[in-house]
Amino acid sequence: QVQLVESGGGLVQPGGSLRLSCAVSGDINNINSVAWYRQAPGKEREWVAQLSHGNNLLTANPVRGRFTMSSDHAKNMVYLYMNNLTPDDTAVYYCHDSITDSWGQGTQVMVSS
Repeated sequence: QVQLVESGGGLVQPGGSLRLSCAVSGDINNINSVAWYRQAPGKEREWVAQLSHGNNLLTANPVRGRFTMSSDHAKNMVYLYMNNLTPDDTAVYYCHDSITDSWGQGTQVMVSS
């Protein structure tokens, strides 16, 4: 079992930044198996970003150049740094472990003036 808890969401103005955190606990071998997803209102959940096992950043086209990730293996934390946010980034953001197919509860991000 792996537990994932997201935090850091909120309301931000267009052009602003947020840092999301994902606390990972339980039976996890490598937190690089954790990726970020999001689900906007009325849309399907979509993959956003992850770190490869070589720590290379992989990002979806809509967020490339604006979002980045880091991980802290000692603390079992995964972070999503979101810059230059637009209203299209409004969504519930989730972290997901691909090995166990575990999901967090999500954290809401709203980008609005």
